[in-house]
Amino acid sequence: MPLLAVLPVVGDAMHKTLNFPPDLYEATDSLIQNLLASEPFLAYHQSKERLESDTQARGLLERLSALQSGLRRKQSNGGVTQAEIDELRAFQLQVQANATIMAYAQSQQEAVNYLREINQEISQLLGIDFASLARQSTC
Repeated sequence: MPLLAVLPVVGDAMHKTLNFPPDLYEATDSLIQNLLASEPFLAYHQSKERLESDTQARGLLERLSALQSGLRRKQSNGGVTQAEIDELRAFQLQVQANATIMAYAQSQQEAVNYLREINQEISQLLGIDFASLARQSTC
């Protein structure tokens, strides 16, 4: 039987190897290949590559992350000022004005929506919540 996947076991560095019957392996592999070749996934990967090569966009995201982290840290200590909140909001507007970042966010959301549609179709065919199978843990 072919091996399909090596999945991390929750809470452990070990991996569990799953064996699937050949028909299930072929169907799963076909699903994966079709997902990767779909328009939402192709658009996502293209926008991700553009984001990774855009130093200005990456710099904006890094600064936004640092501002958010700093505010969370200060908030947990009870010392956030209105000026700091205003600075974060103003910077968020700069990030939202960046076309590369927004194209990436849009394509990411479209890929997620597409996966939800696929999950819904599979769940209806199987009569179970297909995505819940992936959320099961060994804990």
